[in-house]
Amino acid sequence: MQQFFQTLTTGLSDGAIYGSLALALVLIYKATEVINFAQGEMAMFTTYIAWALMDHGAAWAWWAFGATLVIAFLGGGLIQTIVIRPLERASVLTVVMATIALLVILNGLAAWIWSPQLQFFPSPFPTTSWVIGGVHISKQDVGTFGVVLACLVVLWLFFRFTKLGLAMRAGALNPNAARLLGVRTSWLLALGWGFAAALGAVSGMMVAPTVFLTPNMMQAVLIYAFAAAVLGGLESPVGAVAGGIGLGVMLNMLGTYVHPVTSELRLPVALLILLIVLLVKPAGLFGRVVVRRV
Repeated sequence: MQQFFQTLTTGLSDGAIYGSLALALVLIYKATEVINFAQGEMAMFTTYIAWALMDHGAAWAWWAFGATLVIAFLGGGLIQTIVIRPLERASVLTVVMATIALLVILNGLAAWIWSPQLQFFPSPFPTTSWVIGGVHISKQDVGTFGVVLACLVVLWLFFRFTKLGLAMRAGALNPNAARLLGVRTSWLLALGWGFAAALGAVSGMMVAPTVFLTPNMMQAVLIYAFAAAVLGGLESPVGAVAGGIGLGVMLNMLGTYVHPVTSELRLPVALLILLIVLLVKPAGLFGRVVVRRV
């Protein structure tokens, strides 16, 4: 039981990170019906910005965390305005190719500015553990889960109880009707990209302490997040979070109790889960099948 609870806490921490990035993917998909393949690289780039801000101080500073979220939000809105908005009338494939090009550009730009060498990113939480009933619960895992969960709750409250959040939901649900009612959907899309970028920044800053900071650190996390989004349903924000937490717990449990599933096989197992979900329930666990009349 001690091993079970330790594996569970690690799985919840990993799953919260996957869920936050999966929610960022879902936010953009609901608004544009396009997967942003640059979401992970956007998170990586803003994590480097946080590292650069903290490099001017002695250690981790929460002001750097808040400043990075603001920078990520503004950067996400700027990318939507400069790169995505001119492609509004283009095909979905064209927009997808633009996000892939953005992925390559951000990756190369980060390597050029900060070098591709491994960099140490300090953790905002103590690396010690609580011992409860013989179970060692990592303070870093609990802190990571708490930060990601708090960001998700704030985002949910914004979309549920504010006029701007409700307008963004309406614009994503039916853009044409929202335009007729006077809603400026183009600006709402920029806000959506900003929120998605901020969520990605949270994922990056929570991932970086567990691995070394490199330009490629978020590429595997993006695949896990994509698998989590598909598992929960690409049009369901709740499903994205639930899928991320479920995937994180599942992968950690398999790694602990199924010996052939080593750390090297985590990514193939996630892709296998993704394939099974697509074959059995393409809409995801929380998604719904949309029927269009032709």
